[in-house]
Amino acid sequence: MTSSPSEPMGLRERKKAKTRAAIQRHALRLFREQGYSATTVDQIAAAAEISPSTFFRYFATKEAAVLYDPVDPVFIAIAIAQPPELGLIPAMRATVTDVLQRFSAEEMEFVRERQLLVFREPDLRAATMDQFAEGIDQIAGVAAQRTGRAPDDFVVRNWAGAVVGVLLAAFLKAAGDPESDYLVVLDQALVHLEAGLPL
Repeated sequence: MTSSPSEPMGLRERKKAKTRAAIQRHALRLFREQGYSATTVDQIAAAAEISPSTFFRYFATKEAAVLYDPVDPVFIAIAIAQPPELGLIPAMRATVTDVLQRFSAEEMEFVRERQLLVFREPDLRAATMDQFAEGIDQIAGVAAQRTGRAPDDFVVRNWAGAVVGVLLAAFLKAAGDPESDYLVVLDQALVHLEAGLPL
């Protein structure tokens, strides 16, 4: 990520974020080169030039090194900060545009590679179910703040589930077609949702 809507991080936080990103980058490279199952935490730590104990200070498991998504808190902060006059779907569309424009082409390729690994590895794919639930919680929190409703309101959570669903479908579409424009596909998905998902 090149920027954040939040207050600038202190030196310690920047160093921690840099180390976390380096660990994840080396982990994905090793998973790509020798396979997820064949790669150990010790190998990842060695590649990142840290000790295994340092690895575990950042990620509880090898699986967590893949599943961690630094975009989520940035996405939520930007969504909440959208102008209050924007409806929920327009606010989501503006957020997607804002977030994705903060990435370089190299960073976007890293995001795509990480997500593809998650969907291709059975163990990781099963673990993402918890992440989907967290995603619904996060989007419901955004909707609750922007509408004044409770985050556990049925319609709020139902709407959040629909958003998470169309974003996931859009990612799978974009991931399966290297020529596709990720931002365009995500925007089309949100437009379709706003129209009531007509067939």
